[in-house]
Amino acid sequence: MTSEFVSPAYQERSLGDVLPAVGHAMGVDAGLPETALALPRGDRFVVFLIDGLGYDLLRDNEGRAPYLHSLLDGQPAATVGVPTTTATSLTSLGTGLPPGLHGVVGYTSRIPGTNRLLNALAWDKHIDPVVWQPHPTAFERLAGAGVRTTVVNKREFAGSGLTVAGQRGADFVGADRYGERLAAVLAASSTAPSLTYIYDGDLDWTGHRYGVDSVQWAEQLSMIDVATEHLRATLPPEVRLVVVADHGMVDSAPEDRVDIDDFPQLREGVALLGGEARLRHLYCHGRAVDDVVATWRSHLEKQASVLTRDEALALGWFGEVAADVRLRIGDVVVACHDSFAVQSRSAFPHEAKLVGLHGSLTPAEMLIPLLVT
Repeated sequence: MTSEFVSPAYQERSLGDVLPAVGHAMGVDAGLPETALALPRGDRFVVFLIDGLGYDLLRDNEGRAPYLHSLLDGQPAATVGVPTTTATSLTSLGTGLPPGLHGVVGYTSRIPGTNRLLNALAWDKHIDPVVWQPHPTAFERLAGAGVRTTVVNKREFAGSGLTVAGQRGADFVGADRYGERLAAVLAASSTAPSLTYIYDGDLDWTGHRYGVDSVQWAEQLSMIDVATEHLRATLPPEVRLVVVADHGMVDSAPEDRVDIDDFPQLREGVALLGGEARLRHLYCHGRAVDDVVATWRSHLEKQASVLTRDEALALGWFGEVAADVRLRIGDVVVACHDSFAVQSRSAFPHEAKLVGLHGSLTPAEMLIPLLVT
C-alpha cells in the first residue's frame, strides 16, 4: 500500500451520499441510506454531474473555470468509491450505496460462474440489470415519497443496462443538445418537490482522447464552466444546484505503462483479466492466488499495490460487500500508483489509444468537487 492513496468516505462525504442528502434536505421520508452529508434545505434540487472533473483538476485550473472554481470557496473535496470509474460512480450516485452493495464493481468485472466479463458501460443483453443491481435506487425511493424525479441525458442512454441499474424510477428525458437539455431541466425542476439529474460526458471524453494537460481539455473545461454558470443563472434562485463529478483523471505516458502481453509470467495463473488500466481485477485459476500475488508484486514493485480480494475488502475499498457481489471482485486487485497503468493489447486494445486514465485511488482520481449554490 501507499500513503498517496485516498480512502473512500462512504456515508460521510462521498458521491453516493449526495442523493440521500438531497432527500434529507427536502425533509422527505424516503427510506434512503444514512449519511453524515448535510445540504442546505430546499424542495427543488438539480444535480449536475460533470464526468471527469476531479477536485484537483478544478483547483488547478482557475483561469479556465473561474465560475466553478469560485464555488470551491474553501469547501472540502468529496470522494468517489472504488474503482474510480464512471459505471461504478454513476451507480453509487443513483443508489446511494457503495460498490460492494450495488455490485457494479468496475468498468469490466467477471460474471460469476463464467469466464466472461460484464462491460458495465456497454452492458450485456443476457444480464438483467435489475438482477445485477437489485436494490431500489434513490430515484425510486424519492419518487415513492412524492418527489418528481427526472434524468436528463443523451437519448442513446435511455433504457441502457447502466441506466436501469442506477437510475430506474426516474422519468428519462432524452436530450442531445445543450438547449434542449436546459429546457428539460427547467421544466422538470419547476415542480416542488423535485430532483432533476443532468449528466455531461464531454470533458471525460476529451481527457481520454487528448489528456488533461492538453489544449483541447482546457478549452472543453472552459465551455463547461460557461454552461454551468448559464445553468445557474437560468434556474430560479430557489432551486438548489449541486455540481459533482464521478472521478478525476491522470495522464499516463507510454513509458509509464506495462503491457502484460509482453510478460508471459504475468499471465500465469490468471484465468481472466478485468477492470481497467488503472485498477485491474485478476481472476485466478484454482489455488493460484498466492503465486499470482507474488509474481505481480515482484514485477511491479513500487508501481502498483497488489492486494488479495480479502486485503482490499479489509481496507474498505468497496464498502460493505454483499455475498453475491464478492465474486465479481478480482481474486487479486492491482491499483496503480502515480501515472502508471497496466494494459493488454489483446484483451483491451482501445486502452493503448487513451491518454487520460482513471480507476485507482490517487487524490487526482478519488477527490471530486461537491459544489452547492
